[in-house]
Amino acid sequence: MSDYNFREIENKWQKSWEQKGLFNVKKRDSSKAKYYLLVMFPYPSGKLHMGHVRNYVLGDVFARFHRMKGFQVMHPIGWDAFGMPAENAAIKNKIHPEKWTKDNIKQMTSQLKELGISYDWSREIATCNPDYYRWNQWFFIKMWEKGLVFRKNSFVNWCPKCQTVLANEQVNQGLCWRCDSNVETKKLEQWFLKITKYAEQLLSDHELIKGGWPERVLLMQQNWIGKSVGADVKFIIETENKNKKTEITIFTTRPDTLFGATFMVLSPEHSIISEYKSEIKNWKEVKDYVQKSKQKTIVERTNLDKEKTGIKIEGIYGINPVNNGKIPVFVADYVLMEYGTGAIMAVPAHDQRDWEFAKKYKVPIIEVIHSDEGNIEKEAYQGEGIMVNSGQFDKLPSKEGAEKIISWLEGKNLGKKSINYKIKDWLVSRQRYWGTPIPMIHCDSCGINPVPEEDLPVILPEDVKITGLGKSPLAESSKFVNVKCPKCKKTARRETDTMDTFVDSSWYFARYCDPKNEKAPFSKETADSWLPVDQYIGGIEHACMHLIYSRFWHKVMRDLKLLSSTEPFSKLLTQGMVTLGGSAMSKSKGNVVAPDEIINKYGADTIRLFILFASPPEKQLDWSSEGLEGCWRFLRRIWRLFDLVHNDPSSKSANKNQENTKNLLHIMHYTIKKVTIDIEKEQQLNTAIASLMSLSNAIQSNAENCDYGVLKDAFKALIVLLAPFTPHICEELWEKIGEKESMLLAQWPVPDEKYLVLDQIEIPVQINGKLRGKINVPPEILETEIKNIVQSEIKFKPLLENKNIVKFIYVPKKIVNLVVK
Repeated sequence: MSDYNFREIENKWQKSWEQKGLFNVKKRDSSKAKYYLLVMFPYPSGKLHMGHVRNYVLGDVFARFHRMKGFQVMHPIGWDAFGMPAENAAIKNKIHPEKWTKDNIKQMTSQLKELGISYDWSREIATCNPDYYRWNQWFFIKMWEKGLVFRKNSFVNWCPKCQTVLANEQVNQGLCWRCDSNVETKKLEQWFLKITKYAEQLLSDHELIKGGWPERVLLMQQNWIGKSVGADVKFIIETENKNKKTEITIFTTRPDTLFGATFMVLSPEHSIISEYKSEIKNWKEVKDYVQKSKQKTIVERTNLDKEKTGIKIEGIYGINPVNNGKIPVFVADYVLMEYGTGAIMAVPAHDQRDWEFAKKYKVPIIEVIHSDEGNIEKEAYQGEGIMVNSGQFDKLPSKEGAEKIISWLEGKNLGKKSINYKIKDWLVSRQRYWGTPIPMIHCDSCGINPVPEEDLPVILPEDVKITGLGKSPLAESSKFVNVKCPKCKKTARRETDTMDTFVDSSWYFARYCDPKNEKAPFSKETADSWLPVDQYIGGIEHACMHLIYSRFWHKVMRDLKLLSSTEPFSKLLTQGMVTLGGSAMSKSKGNVVAPDEIINKYGADTIRLFILFASPPEKQLDWSSEGLEGCWRFLRRIWRLFDLVHNDPSSKSANKNQENTKNLLHIMHYTIKKVTIDIEKEQQLNTAIASLMSLSNAIQSNAENCDYGVLKDAFKALIVLLAPFTPHICEELWEKIGEKESMLLAQWPVPDEKYLVLDQIEIPVQINGKLRGKINVPPEILETEIKNIVQSEIKFKPLLENKNIVKFIYVPKKIVNLVVK
């Protein structure tokens, strides 16, 4: 048999798969169970990096496995093609963003095909194409009609380098998520989507995906949505001479602590400050503080680690409604108008932030919840206890007292029970060119109206100069801006903001179901036949942006009667990042490993195998040249194993050992079962590959002394089980053993239970020197298989989770020792 020529083999099978259209799905086949596999689509930046490779190879394993299991698999690909990098590249290189984007798509398409990813390219989409973004505009208009779109003046995060607005989720420690520039605060009139209307559904519907999504992601979303149950309470702001007063509503989650409210804090943007300008005795000091606050970003102002600052407003005070006590009023930058009502009551005895503020500014601290665990002289007590210094509510348990105080407030018309959410409406305006034009028209006579549906899409103009500075480039095109009002036909102005690019990725999974539809975003029948996505794969960094936005959008589509499902993704896998020497790969750090170079030297199957074997999918993967070499050697060994099984005369001799035959049958069927579980249920692809390595060892060691038919069956099972991981070499070997159809059409093997049970021996298992249990195994079991069994046993999993096995010793038939860190 010739040497393993990976270039020739991989080119051969990639062409064969494409010519036969084996990955394409024309229409839903109701006779088969569906499996919709989706990996978050890439931004066409120019070249694939190892993070891309890991994502897409992971997805390909699940897609190929389910095809062989008899599912009808949809595995589409597309491009998240709008965004600032293309616009910035256009400015730098003096080319149009569309050309830069399309050139990159062409290059990355070639790279993905070289990896052998089983994509249905017939469903390819690019969000920068008018046939896609016209539906962004259509959705925007439908949401406008449903009252889910509105426009308002708002303080926003502004990136001076990108010259655009950023959502709170796009600011990381005061820096722009894309360019790391310091973010500023700016007041602009902006477009918003009313995601808050769906806040409760976004929380409660976690029950529908619990078990399919990582708990960590659900918790991150819960914290981001931030549901708080409490009370809206009416306080009074009054001047010292009592000739002016204003009612102000404050939300609190702790109505049981109202009697301990000893001061109030207003946001620097609160209208009360300017309304009481003439009554404020220290107006210059307050005004200067307000101006300085506005120069800080929202993230800086709400940083819990920074020391709190504020100014006492002289000349006005607040009145606590439960005891009519006068309390000082401060202005402080940590209170935002965007959150709640822009004013808070401060209870320093029972809130640590208020306690620190009160100590700094010498405000009284009054205990109203007593517990033997608390000492308010040292710090705030924030737990439950018995109410004290609370008038008629004294001696009540604080939880019961909170309900009674709410009832009392409601009876006096001083407040009511309320639910508040930390999540804010989605700011979608962007002052950039390369995005979806917002389909609205401004008329001096008629106000704001949507573009008529028959005029969609609103196409991006080409007669603009993209500088990255100042207002939206769309405003420079008179042909674009000047239009007729759809109502009165007078001269009007087109909206010049474009949409946040997260809009593009909030519904693309549904467009894949029906990508050529010109009359609707997709047909309901087709969408319902494929959705929800069965398995979604992508980074955990999207937990509070893309994954919340897409869940919101899906529910809106449901309410528009466009589809029936409530959640877009049944299962979510968040893969770990790829690092080198423990650091994230980065061009600036000079620690990038280029996929092209690895493919040219070792082949696609080798890079696929290494990236799947080196780490569990959800963990960080540290690049290792030695590990890559090991995977290369393994594939060459599999290649030689064909000769040993099918061409070596010694393998076909009559002198066979029945015990060896029995053991090989056991290992083969055990491996079938183990690999199936590892892919289908555990999603631990690294341990599946370890089992396949054990099976290959067993085949090699038994080649000369077990039944030849069993030996051939074991080798055939090996290449079928290995096919989702390294499809090219397995297709070639499949053909060499005489199979006529593509391995993609082969059936996934099922283990025969009668071969899974052999005579068992009991072996004790020690972890870090302590006996932790026993396992029952066949007497002639391999050390690598013992390791797999220990790692997969439920009773050992809690002891091994998030730990590395630094030493593994198996004394045959006697004991297993593991040392873990």
